[in-house]
Amino acid sequence: MSTASADMTARVPEHQHPNQFALLGQRRFAPFFWTQFCGAANDNLFKFAFTVMVTYQLQISWLPPTMAGLLIGALFILPFLLFSATSGQLTDKFDKTTMIRLVKNLEIAIMAIAAYGFSNENVAVLLLCTFLMGLHSTLFGPVKFAYLPQVLGERELTGGNGMVEMGTFVAILLGNVVGGLIVAIPEVGRQDVAISCVLLALVGRTVAQFIPSAPATDPGLKVNFNPISETLRNLRLAHGNLVVFRSLLGISWMWFFGAVFLSQFPSFAKEVLHGDEQVASLLLVVFSVGIGIGSLLCEVLSRRHVEIGLVPLGAIGMSVFAIDLYFSSRGLPPSPALTLGQFLTQPAHWRVMADLALLSLFAGLYSVPMYALIQLRSQPTHRARIIAANNILNALFMIASSIIAGVLLKLGMTIPQIFLLVGLANAVVAFYIFMLVPEYLLRFISWIASRLVYRFQVTGDENIPVKGAAVLVCNHVSFIDAVLLMAASPRPICFVMDHRIFKVPVLGWLFKLAKAIPIASRKEDPAAYDAAFEAAARVLREGDLLAIFPEGGITRDGTLQEFKGGIMKILERQPVPVIPMALTNLWGSFFSRIERGEAMVKPFRRGLFNRVGLNVGAAVAPAQVQPEVLRNHVARLLAP
Repeated sequence: MSTASADMTARVPEHQHPNQFALLGQRRFAPFFWTQFCGAANDNLFKFAFTVMVTYQLQISWLPPTMAGLLIGALFILPFLLFSATSGQLTDKFDKTTMIRLVKNLEIAIMAIAAYGFSNENVAVLLLCTFLMGLHSTLFGPVKFAYLPQVLGERELTGGNGMVEMGTFVAILLGNVVGGLIVAIPEVGRQDVAISCVLLALVGRTVAQFIPSAPATDPGLKVNFNPISETLRNLRLAHGNLVVFRSLLGISWMWFFGAVFLSQFPSFAKEVLHGDEQVASLLLVVFSVGIGIGSLLCEVLSRRHVEIGLVPLGAIGMSVFAIDLYFSSRGLPPSPALTLGQFLTQPAHWRVMADLALLSLFAGLYSVPMYALIQLRSQPTHRARIIAANNILNALFMIASSIIAGVLLKLGMTIPQIFLLVGLANAVVAFYIFMLVPEYLLRFISWIASRLVYRFQVTGDENIPVKGAAVLVCNHVSFIDAVLLMAASPRPICFVMDHRIFKVPVLGWLFKLAKAIPIASRKEDPAAYDAAFEAAARVLREGDLLAIFPEGGITRDGTLQEFKGGIMKILERQPVPVIPMALTNLWGSFFSRIERGEAMVKPFRRGLFNRVGLNVGAAVAPAQVQPEVLRNHVARLLAP
């Protein structure tokens, strides 16, 4: 890798970019952000202007207005099914910046052809351009999501994805609004659309010239141009990591969910809300703004880590507000078509807009961490091919949503009833996914505990390695220590825990779900003792994080106890770095022992939202580890 590339991918100290907006001032992100923004805006300006033109302005015998939107949408999504597998391979094989510039060159050529189509009212040419713009988006999709993890650190990935998602939806919104306004200008509207599309493509290509190099991750890859066999191969690659594969399904379900709402906005505005075209546009604006706000909130709520605990929170909100949208819209009285001003004067309509805004906000909270997780957990050599597999699944799920919604309407269901059904289905699907991948549910519980039960402050979390095996050692203060360590770590942790804690109601179920390793003393159960150390060695061999509480039990007086020698037995099998940690101010809280050795007996003995902390020290080399040495490290971290 060149020096420039190494500098680009190196982790930048947090103070240099205190939040996600600071990325817009950095060359590794800003040109890429504006390139994808221009591309998304141009896609939607072109499609919406074309749809309005054939729906309202032209009389095409072979393309009735009722079919125009469906045909344009189908032609745009078809390349995702045909060429995603190939685009993923090309992105892994070649420099991503080179790929971006080639795609933007293609966009200029397509928009030049589209300019001819608009100027001459040639619908066949514009349909061809619709397919080609779908191809343009198909080629750009894997590049977009494979580029980010190559140039952003783990602490920047959620914010970077949030910015891209926000920018994409704002671009979609602006493209639709501007396209509709320009094409409606009498006499010169179509020519102005043609000029706007070409200019926007040129701006995108100009900005792309400033994107720094992002070298190929698998330059020796032999490209397979058979879309069927390569699609199956990509799905097998994704399935190699079950967390990643099931996250792909979770994202595809989100697109299914969102497509139902987006496709029904015009009919919902006209038939249910009794509004005109401006009301339909307002629904799109509210939905897009909600997605954007939710995407930006992810970095704030995740403390700049990839926090998949937000995914269950997003799923809950999506279901709650989709269901409430049914109740808020089902009983609206019929009326003549309302203008935007008339629509906004009725209080009942504000509840509908609030439901849409919150529904889409929670969809942003749901999707951004999933995208970041896929980027972080996928192997760099075939990351783009996994993103391509995601695009294929997304396209299939969106097509399925259109077919299912159409069938339900044919069967006599109303649009609010479809929203209710989708909201209920979302709850079922989300529960199923979270049971298949308990990590989502565990991270959600730890997120709740660290933000609502306690005010949790982590110091030194940059010492927790973002990849590679390590042993985390921490003082043992309460029954919830493991949950708080989960909240502090950007990666899953496997815990070695006293077998007796598995008998505690709720917490025992939680730790079994987390696949914690139960351990008993050699005297009490020799087989369980040996099995625990073998399981711990296996975790480290696989390159994961292992956490132990070397005191051997929860403190009964709040003081740091003697460390046992089990850590040495672990390091004998797998010598890895050891990270000392210290939980502070947790003694005396509800989950700690305090009175006669009892815990969880007085819920409010320290009030609500107690401030607790975790101090993380620098790694200790395995050769330097001794129980007393580690105890001294933890004691120093506990010192005020």
